[in-house]
Amino acid sequence: MSLAKRIIPCLDVKDGRTVKGVNFVDLRDAGDPVELAWNYSNQGADELVFLDITATHERRKTMVELVKAVARQINIPFTIGGGINEIADADALLNAGADKISINSAAVRNPALIDELAKAFGVQFVVVAVDTRRLDGKNIVHLNGGRIPTEKETFDWILEAEKRGAGEILLTSMDHDGTKGGFDNLFLKQVNEAVHIPVIASGGAGSIQDFVDVFEKANVDAALAASVFHYGEILIPDLKEVLKQHHIEIRTTH
Repeated sequence: MSLAKRIIPCLDVKDGRTVKGVNFVDLRDAGDPVELAWNYSNQGADELVFLDITATHERRKTMVELVKAVARQINIPFTIGGGINEIADADALLNAGADKISINSAAVRNPALIDELAKAFGVQFVVVAVDTRRLDGKNIVHLNGGRIPTEKETFDWILEAEKRGAGEILLTSMDHDGTKGGFDNLFLKQVNEAVHIPVIASGGAGSIQDFVDVFEKANVDAALAASVFHYGEILIPDLKEVLKQHHIEIRTTH
């Protein structure tokens, strides 16, 4: 059975505000992630991802408040990530209304966290986000937004994450991120063919054609982007219309 492809806007949040690069027309407050979430939900986004990049000790409280506010406003699934280091963090966010949680650095530092979360909440709630960069011809897992290389080869780490209980992989190619030159379709295809769980492509979206390409060439389950959506360079209804013309199965806009 072929599942419909998903389009996922991503919002970086700091101290409860969306960070820069957001200028929807007629938004009362461009920095309000709840308002943006509502806007995307109305445009026909299939899901949303919020990445909290706050570094304060108050983080969990801020994230919980954000999740509650978003859950009240939208009826599409959303994932929250950033700073989830233990079961209690995930528990608080899922209880507040998040549909899934995303872990990245914490999983690399402590792979058993994936097992614990999958066991506690179920595989379908656990998204493992992986930031990859090419080093000496190999795809290597990086931490801290792609700044710190690890010892792990990306392909091996993704297979391990799946085995431990990841329900989805959110794969960001840092070499492509922000370039708007298209997704890393070759590597995404390789990963997608090796795992049995959904793969979300991230990093590189610059045009509607980039989305067509990543679905046609890599056959990933979902594609994620930030700035092209925030700046209104790509409108989700337009994007879905073109995907439909290419016979790519999408969820119809509600």
